[in-house]
Amino acid sequence: MEPLIGVTGRGVPLDRPNVDTDQIIPAAWLKNTTRTGYVDGLFEQWRLDSDFILNRPERVGASVLVTGPNFGCGSSREHAPWALHEWGFRAVIAPGFADIFRNNMPNAGLVPVWCEPPVVAALMAATTADAGAEISVDVAKRTVTCEAAGIRAAPFRLDDDARDRLVAGLTQLEVTMRAADQIAAYERARSSWLDVSV
Repeated sequence: MEPLIGVTGRGVPLDRPNVDTDQIIPAAWLKNTTRTGYVDGLFEQWRLDSDFILNRPERVGASVLVTGPNFGCGSSREHAPWALHEWGFRAVIAPGFADIFRNNMPNAGLVPVWCEPPVVAALMAATTADAGAEISVDVAKRTVTCEAAGIRAAPFRLDDDARDRLVAGLTQLEVTMRAADQIAAYERARSSWLDVSV
């Protein structure tokens, strides 16, 4: 995974609460075990509407999604953040996330930007009014800035572990594998009575 110290890009407003993982990527797309191959499935049902925000030409290439509360609720499928990342998003800004989804996002190279509702409302208004409105997310400092919204260095919630992994470009598994030698040494020294018999 590439290090993600910051994200600066155009914002896309998706002013809907409780967007669940089945709406983000329907179950029919869960047959893949790779991290790619989901672009056509992202918001598949909503994209049937030609006026859906991601179908608009002026929104192509945007990298920051601004959305409503409880984003990513529903099942815990990792495919949902994978689909968002493959589309080109690098940050999702919301006034709240479903816990499992929020925890899955950094493993997919996505920043969960958990802001206060007034900040999200200002970003939503600015990106709705202007498809060119840029948002900057500083991962290390945990701040978000958008001149068009009048937002300068607004703080957002992101736990230390997620921030450190994003900045270093590491998934949870990669962090664990850094300790592979210590894990192996522990296993070798462990009492045999702790072995599980089959």
